[in-house]
Amino acid sequence: MHMTEVPGSEFEIPADLVLFAMGFVSPVATVLEAFGVDKDARGNAKATTDGEGCYRTSVDKVFAAGDMRRGQSLVVWAIREGRQCAREVDAFLMGHSELPR
Repeated sequence: MHMTEVPGSEFEIPADLVLFAMGFVSPVATVLEAFGVDKDARGNAKATTDGEGCYRTSVDKVFAAGDMRRGQSLVVWAIREGRQCAREVDAFLMGHSELPR
């Protein structure tokens, strides 16, 4: 499959939250570059999974999990990281979280 831009099809939608579910395509470099997110040695979004600020990238209010953070992997890892990242986003927005880790 080869995706190409369709001229004149672009539009903007105001949003407070945007989630990219991209499947097994690995992080698209242009997406990470557009946000200014630091990358690890493998070209994935750089974000820790431990401690204070886990799943946060180098850009304020930008979090990364699953394939975007660890590279192509099993769906169970993406689900686990997605749940843990959701908890961290909840804590970031609310000051605490009652979601399970």
